[in-house]
Amino acid sequence: MRGSAWLGALVCALWVPGATAAPDPLSLLFAGDIMLDGVPGEGVARGGDPFASFSDILASADLAVGNLECAVATTGAPEDKRFTFRAHPRAVPVLARHFGAVGLANNHSGDFGKAALSETLSTLEHGGLPFFGAGKDLARAHVPLIIERKGVRIALLAYDEFKPRSFEAGADYPGVAWSEDEQVLWDIHHARELGADLVFPFMHWGWEGEPQPCPRQRELAHAMIDAGADAVIGAHPHVTQGVETYHGKLIVYSLGNFVFEGFHEHATRTGWLLRLSLQKSGVISWDTVVAKLDDQGSPAPALDQASPCGSGHQIFSCLAGAH
Repeated sequence: MRGSAWLGALVCALWVPGATAAPDPLSLLFAGDIMLDGVPGEGVARGGDPFASFSDILASADLAVGNLECAVATTGAPEDKRFTFRAHPRAVPVLARHFGAVGLANNHSGDFGKAALSETLSTLEHGGLPFFGAGKDLARAHVPLIIERKGVRIALLAYDEFKPRSFEAGADYPGVAWSEDEQVLWDIHHARELGADLVFPFMHWGWEGEPQPCPRQRELAHAMIDAGADAVIGAHPHVTQGVETYHGKLIVYSLGNFVFEGFHEHATRTGWLLRLSLQKSGVISWDTVVAKLDDQGSPAPALDQASPCGSGHQIFSCLAGAH
C-alpha cells in the first residue's frame, strides 16, 4: 500500500464519528537570567531591543516567561554587595513586548533596597507586565500568578535560594519569596486549590559556574514533582546545568544567561530557551533553543547547535501502553 493510502486508512481507522478533536497544544517558553542594567540598558536607552534576534521565537509562544534579575527603578541606593543591578523603567515596555510574565525571586531584585523593589513592583504593574516570586509583603510574594491560555490555567511560582536572605519579603514589607521546603510544597498544593491545571516552580538556586546541579537542587526538585509540580525550571548559576526526568516529569536545573553582559567564557555566554508544549494534563513535548550572547549581552538563536530535547510523560505513557 502506498504511503498516502496507508495514512488515509490509518486516519479512517482511528476516527470515531462524533468524537471531539484534541485541543491545540499550548506553547510556554522559559528564558533564563535577564539583566537590563549596564550595556543592555544603554542599548534600550538608544532605542534598541536586546531581544530582537529572538523576537520571532518569543512571539510564537502563547506565553513567554523570564527571570528578571535586576531592580527596575530610579530610586534607592546600592546594597553592600559585589554586584548590584538596577534597570531604568524604560526597559519595561521592551520586556512586555516579548514576555507575558517575569519571575522576581532572585538575588538582585533587592539590590537597591526595599523602596526600589516596591517601585519595581509598581512599575511592572503599571506597565502591564505580570510578575511572580515577589510582592509587597510575604503573603503576596508567595501568591501564584495564574494565567489562562487556550482554556488552560497555568500557575507560576518562583523562589530564591541564594543570599542575601535580607531580600526576603516580610509580614509588612516588600521582598522576594524565599525557598523554604515546607512553604514551597504548600504553595504548590495551594495553587491547585486555586484552580490551576498546571503548576511550574521557577527556581533561583545552585552554585555559580557549576555545570551540574548539587544534591540540594535534585532533592528539592524531586519533592516539588512529588507535591504536584508539572515541571521544574531553574536559573542563577550563569551556566546551563543538567536536564532530568523524574516520574516522567521534566526538570531543567539551569537555563543559564539570556540577556546579561560582562561574561566572557563560552559557558556563561551560552543559555537555553526552554519550549514546552502543553495540554491540561501536562507536558506533551519539550525542547531547548541555544542562545549565544554577544559582547553587549544580547542573545541570538544558534539553531545549528544541539541542545536538550525530548518528549513528555504523556507520550512515554502512550508508547508504553501500546506494547
